[in-house]
Amino acid sequence: MTDKTPESSPFWAAHVHADRRPVLLARGRVVAALRAWFAANGFIEVETGVLAVSPGNETHLHAFGTALVAPDGTAAPFYLRTSPEFACKKLLAAGEPRIVEFARVFRNGERGALHAPEFTMVEWYRAGEPYGSLMADCAALLREAAQAAGTWHFSFRGRSADAFAEPQRLSVAEAFGRYARINLLATLGEGEADRAALASAAVAAGIRIADDDTWGDIFSRVLVERIEPKLGIGRATILDEYPAGQAALARPSRDPRVAERFELYVCGVEIANGFAELTDPVEQRRRLEAEMEEKARRYGERYPLDEDFLAALAQMPDASGIALGLDRLVMLATGASRIDQVMWAPLGGS
Repeated sequence: MTDKTPESSPFWAAHVHADRRPVLLARGRVVAALRAWFAANGFIEVETGVLAVSPGNETHLHAFGTALVAPDGTAAPFYLRTSPEFACKKLLAAGEPRIVEFARVFRNGERGALHAPEFTMVEWYRAGEPYGSLMADCAALLREAAQAAGTWHFSFRGRSADAFAEPQRLSVAEAFGRYARINLLATLGEGEADRAALASAAVAAGIRIADDDTWGDIFSRVLVERIEPKLGIGRATILDEYPAGQAALARPSRDPRVAERFELYVCGVEIANGFAELTDPVEQRRRLEAEMEEKARRYGERYPLDEDFLAALAQMPDASGIALGLDRLVMLATGASRIDQVMWAPLGGS
């Protein structure tokens, strides 16, 4: 297909729609295949609210704000959700064992080939099951999506991956050692010495850093510049065991320096983020408050905590959960180069 950008012609122009339509029909087949797979595997499809008292509490995610106006004219701040996570976990606390949502989510300040301010996230949870189950789910869903789209491989900007090959599993520490020659585990601490050690290793790997970069900033720079482009080439990659400080909602692993969190990469593109859920409300509150302190320091804003979520967390069973970017999956299955190409009515403007 041609690479129609939002600036060239509106999506509703007949010639543009004719060019995009095969991909959009493929999207429909992928969605139907995924829904059928979840139903066949005992998942209940749920629908949770888009409006939320808290949109999520990650430092670098920015939400769309609005106000809920009561009949007496008083207004309370609300947000469009960045994820259905808090609501889905409340349903786990209520007793649902396996749930999935095809959720419309919203993230402000995100626009590009792989980012849209409004997109679709497939989020699912397994109560009482280890997060390794989610890895098996991902492999199955990749096969389902490819088959529905009529392809044997995924592709993105010259990179390709066999859709039916078993994903490679690689720890974050292994990836840093292999692709950046950095001993990541030796820098996992909270002191300035650990930040300095990672900074020195990053500079040696050719990464440019700023004096005020935190440990997390440096970690992200190395990940984006040296690691991610090497992942999911030839076959999907499951990047596992993230540093505990990069997994605010995940349970610690047997090695407390890392967490039971993984991301799924295909053709160098991150398409899913999953983990064993943290169920300690006291620790969860501490982590979310720390995220909001950092958000306030960086961006001058913070979002409220969802107290209802924290209360439900105390009743939630052990569980594993994951979010997958549907639009990116369709891009990979159809060879599209921009996320706008796989949306029926992409947001106009620049």
